Amino acid sequence: MAPELPSADDGTTQLLRWGSLILGIGVLSVALLLTVLGGVGVEGAHSNAGWLALITAMMCLPFGLMLTALGAAKWLRRRNLRRSR
Repeated sequence: MAPELPSADDGTTQLLRWGSLILGIGVLSVALLLTVLGGVGVEGAHSNAGWLALITAMMCLPFGLMLTALGAAKWLRRRNLRRSR
């Protein structure tokens, strides 16, 4: 028996949308930290706002990457299932 085609509302779009948004926030935090907020030294950020940007980046980058990768894997699987029919 062939595998059933996933429904159109299987969460792939939401994973890709939110994962890329969170990943973008992390990249923006790093860019702001390195350019506007004083950069990072051996002991960490040079300002309080820099520390907040560093914490935000350290939270958003791995989580956003994980969500985006999961969404991409689901999208590729759904595409492969549609092609095999």
